[in-house]
Order: sequence, then C-alpha cells, then structure tokens
Amino acid sequence: MRIAVTGTQGQIVTALRERADEETQIIALGRPQLDLADRDSVHAALNDARCDVIVNAAAYTAVDKAEQEEALALRVNGEGAGHVAEAADALGVPLIHFSTDYVFDGSAARPYREDDPTAPLGAYGRSKREGEQRVAALCPNAAMLRTAWVYSPFGANFVRTMLRLGETREEVGVVADQLGNPTSALDIAEATLRIARRLCSDSAPQLRGVFHMTGAGEACWADVAEAIFARAAEHGRKPVRVRRITTADYPTPARRPANSRLDNAKLSQIYGVALPDWRPSLAACVDRLLACPTDGGA
Repeated sequence: MRIAVTGTQGQIVTALRERADEETQIIALGRPQLDLADRDSVHAALNDARCDVIVNAAAYTAVDKAEQEEALALRVNGEGAGHVAEAADALGVPLIHFSTDYVFDGSAARPYREDDPTAPLGAYGRSKREGEQRVAALCPNAAMLRTAWVYSPFGANFVRTMLRLGETREEVGVVADQLGNPTSALDIAEATLRIARRLCSDSAPQLRGVFHMTGAGEACWADVAEAIFARAAEHGRKPVRVRRITTADYPTPARRPANSRLDNAKLSQIYGVALPDWRPSLAACVDRLLACPTDGGA
C-alpha cells in the first residue's frame, strides 16, 4: 500500500513513517513540491505519487498567530484541504483528513460527538471547520479524523516543553481548567494505518464521514504535566512541582475550549479502532525522550 501524506516534518507524518510496515510505503509531500495553498502543486504532486490512499496531515497549526493571520490559515486549512479533496476525488482514491477539537467551543458538559454542532472560538478552529466542510463537499470517499492534544517524541509539543522547563525550574504553572484527551501521535499513526487499509478494501459508506480519534481517558493540562514530571523523576530527574492555574491566569491571543473531550464511540463501533489510555502512552514517550534525547530532543 502506498500512502501519500501531506507534510514532511509534522508529528503524524513522522509517526506514520516509523510505524509503517514493510508492505506500506509512506510518500511524504511538502513544500515546494506540494503547497496546500497552491491548487496546481497539490494536484500535480498527488498525481505523481501514484498512491492508494491520501492522508492530509499538513496544516497551519499556529493557534495564537492565526488570530492575526486568519486569511493565511484559511488558505492552508480551508482551501488547501479542498485542493487535497479535489485531487483525491479525481484520482479515485480514499482520503483521510485530520481535523481538531478546536471546531467546538468547549461549552458542553460531556465529551463531544461527531454530530454535535461546531462553533469555533478562534481563527484556527474556523479554518479547520472550513476544511472539513470542503472535504465533505468535494470528496465523498473520505474519513475525517478529529483528534486533540497531540504529543510525541517528535517536533514541538507539550511533553517536550515540560521536560525542557523541568530542567531549569522547580515549579511550573500549568492550566487546570481545560479538559481534554492527551493523544500520542504514534497511537494515531497505528490507527491511521488500519483505517487506510480498510478504506482501500471496503467501499461501505459508513466508513466515510467524521470520526473522533483521541487517546482514552481525560485530563487537564496540569494532570498531564504532573504525569510527565513524575515519570521523569523515575529517570533520576529532579522533582518539579506543578502549580495549578486558570486559563485567566495564562492569557493567550486565541481562546481555547474549556472542554476538548471527544467521544470516540463511533470509531470503535464502525472500525473496531480504539486508541490506548493516555497514561501508558505518555509514559512511553517520556521514557523514549529521556533515554535518547537526540530522538526528539528534550
């Protein structure tokens, strides 16, 4: 199976490269060969890839910066997703498109289901919702996977930030009034490979549409930080206290959903896919970073 993936440096494409078996080839496509904002480059690069399935993992992800660059975010996450969907439809191959919890406003008292109304709080969420709408309109043969709070041994993410801060600080203030599902990019990659194989072999309509895919279990950011520092201490690092703060104590240009929890029941029912609990996956990520800092840097 040949999988064309948009993006060359992100957490998901890196994880896909690592977890793909010998029968699966990951073809990572990025700028200048493929620029999501350039329709012609998207079509040309994906046509040349001669793939069996496309994974749209590239995106504009600077959540705070998007408040000043909404037009750019929309070109990449909205129009760009549409370009990929057009190309997938023209090539007759299935598309897996990644989206986000940020399409919701976080006001619900329970985990969000796929059919809950979207109401993004900021520019990034609006751009990702636009991408979902374009994919739905342009490529019926698509599975859209909303995920959240992604971390891994690769790239910039919360785990690596906490480990870096823990090297020089005895206490770190971390937001405790936002709830979500920490999700390992490596777990995402394994599930994505299963979904890709199924899409290639089964044309059932129920396999298409929107699905939620996050790690099992929920936490606030302070919970995650405490778990990171506790695991790091097992490796001999000095103890680090977590000071639980509110969102108001740590203002950012973009508003974050207070409730980012996603209900993954549909993915389990339709695909038989369920990501592991976030705690062991997080521990494995910390173990790896501290055992081999050059792997992703800590």
